[in-house]
Amino acid sequence: MVEDHPIVREGLARVIEQTPDLSICGQVETIPKALEAIERLKPDLVIVDLSLGGQSGIELLKDIKVRWADLPILVHSMYDETMYAERCLRAGARGYIMKQESPQKLLQAIRKVLQKDVYLSEAMTSHLLHRISETKAGKGTSPVDLLSDREFEVFELIGRAHRTSEIAALLHLSQKTIQTHREHIKEKLQLRDAVSLVRCAVQWVESQK
Repeated sequence: MVEDHPIVREGLARVIEQTPDLSICGQVETIPKALEAIERLKPDLVIVDLSLGGQSGIELLKDIKVRWADLPILVHSMYDETMYAERCLRAGARGYIMKQESPQKLLQAIRKVLQKDVYLSEAMTSHLLHRISETKAGKGTSPVDLLSDREFEVFELIGRAHRTSEIAALLHLSQKTIQTHREHIKEKLQLRDAVSLVRCAVQWVESQK
C-alpha cells in the first residue's frame, strides 16, 4: 500500500486485514520507499494513491510497469475518476476507485484487479465507452489529452480556482515551475493569455461534472 496519509493507511489496513483471504505485506508513503518495498516484498497487488507528498502517483505507476510489467496496480484516490482514471490506466494501473467508495466496493476492486481484470465504476466505464464512441464517430479527442500528467494536474487546479501560489504549495513545487507549466498549457491549448487559460480550465472542470 502506497499512501502518505497515516489515517487512510490505518483505515485501509483495518478493512483488508478483517478479510480472511487478504492481507497487507507492507505500507509506505513515498515513491522511493514503494519501489524498494516492491522489490523486497514481492506483493501480489499494489494499492497506490495519486498524491504522495508532492510526488505524482502516476509517475510511480509508470515506474512499476517498467520494472514489474505484470504486477497489478489499483489506484485509490480522492481525485475525480472522470479526470484521472483513463490516464492511470494508460500509465499501467488495472483499476481505479475513489476514496469515497464503500469498503465493500474497495474489496470488490481489489479482488477484480488480483484476477488480472480491470476495475472501474459503472459510471466511469460508461464515460470511457462514450469517449470511444465519439472518437470513432470522428469527433476526435479532447485537446486536454495533449497535456502531460503534471500539466494536467496544474490545469485542473486552475479550473478549481487555485492561484499559482496555492498550486505550488499543493504540488510541492516552486511558483516558477508552476508558471512554466502554465505557459506550456497555453501553448498546447492555443490560448492567448492567462484569462483565456482560467476560463478554459474552469469550463473544462465544469464539463466533467
